[in-house]
Amino acid sequence: MRVNGEWALCDDGVARPILIGEVRTGNGSWLKVPFLVDTGADRTVFTSGVLEKLDLETIIGRDGVSGLGGLALSVIVETQIRLSHESAGKVLFRGQYAAVTDLEALDICVLGRDITGLFGLIVDQPQGVVCMLGQRHRYRIEQD
Repeated sequence: MRVNGEWALCDDGVARPILIGEVRTGNGSWLKVPFLVDTGADRTVFTSGVLEKLDLETIIGRDGVSGLGGLALSVIVETQIRLSHESAGKVLFRGQYAAVTDLEALDICVLGRDITGLFGLIVDQPQGVVCMLGQRHRYRIEQD
């Protein structure tokens, strides 16, 4: 299985590794969401804007989420995330995910190692590749 992403130009003019996913909302529909592929993030985190659109019950988080911007208050939501793979199928992840509550705390959802750690992850800007590899897909590093 290969889940493809892209290097997308963000509002600040910087290209970042992005995967487009879908998140299950409280009414059972699927919300399309861009995720920053963050190799340093321990877990997947939704923005407050996405949290509002999901309309899910929240659990008060014991800890906030932290990063370069410091500590941000967060809640936990139980939902599903699905990503499309190369053979037009979907891979589904069920779990509890963090969501920040402050609009200014995070401007794009983060795909963390709770999901990316299940795959071989390639984030190669010079070659323009962002992908997660699983099952029968492999990669090989060669020297020219």
